[in-house]
Amino acid sequence: MNKPEPARYRTTNWKSDNEALKRSGSLQIWLDKDMVWLAPKAGRTGRPPVFSDAAIQFCLMVKVLFGLPLRQTTGMVSSILQMAGLDWPVPDFSTLSRRQKTITVEVSFRRALAPLNLLVDSSGIKFLGDGEWLARTQGTHRRQYRKVHLAMDAATGDIWAVAFTSSREGDSPVLHQRLDQVPDGEEIGTGTGDGAFDTRRCHAAILARGGTAIIPIRKNGRFWKEDCPAARAPMTSCASPDSSGGRSGGGGPATMSEVASRRRCAVSSHSEKGSPHETATARPPKSTPASFAGSLGPVAFACSVMNRFNALGQPEIERVA
Repeated sequence: MNKPEPARYRTTNWKSDNEALKRSGSLQIWLDKDMVWLAPKAGRTGRPPVFSDAAIQFCLMVKVLFGLPLRQTTGMVSSILQMAGLDWPVPDFSTLSRRQKTITVEVSFRRALAPLNLLVDSSGIKFLGDGEWLARTQGTHRRQYRKVHLAMDAATGDIWAVAFTSSREGDSPVLHQRLDQVPDGEEIGTGTGDGAFDTRRCHAAILARGGTAIIPIRKNGRFWKEDCPAARAPMTSCASPDSSGGRSGGGGPATMSEVASRRRCAVSSHSEKGSPHETATARPPKSTPASFAGSLGPVAFACSVMNRFNALGQPEIERVA
């Protein structure tokens, strides 16, 4: 049996895509002189913070963007402020290291003009250090992983939600956290995921936001007997003769490959018509140690940086064969 020929695609906006890539390499950095750089007085007991969350986030975004250690980050931020003519103090490296564990990261994204089509997936991050060396050479330690859970808009490619958990957490229990990061006023059209999301909890969470779940049935999937909205919707889709393979439709490999690509970019890096940019907040789990909670920061900052690059322009690809 002959193998099917691979699909071929072409880019239809070479000129605008090239200009967007050139703009992404520009070293121009815009600073708002009215930005609150120093933290206001909170009126609580104890020493108040000196720098605002916006100042800390700016410094850490510079760190992620250029791949710098914390000490070199403070030097670059000092140079940027000096060239901008701003006489602002710069946080030292210990302040950045401490504040990145508790800061609420604002991930900017573009608002959708139509109902939001979310693609959800997760990936693992391997820990490096002496434990990794011992596991590779002596086999005395187990390799440690953390999981990054993302929710991406299929239309713009922007990441709307990000969550960070231990490797023991599955994909389906964390879906509601990502949906909670989407603003309440934003309409969700569909939620696309793989078979790991084929649970009553995931279908109910997507239906609660007014969306349609596009999730393929698991290999050992069966009809649900419970008489609830999350069960009736998938069973109706399964019984339909023109169903595309999922309980409420079918997520093709093309859409899932998009979120997989964004996921790899976020893990490796540790303007449209309509309304202006919105922001979503990514908070570390409160029940985890500070060292684990601080691991969310680099991933969330990487997502914010990627969304800003997406706003400059993206290639438009169509299938030709």
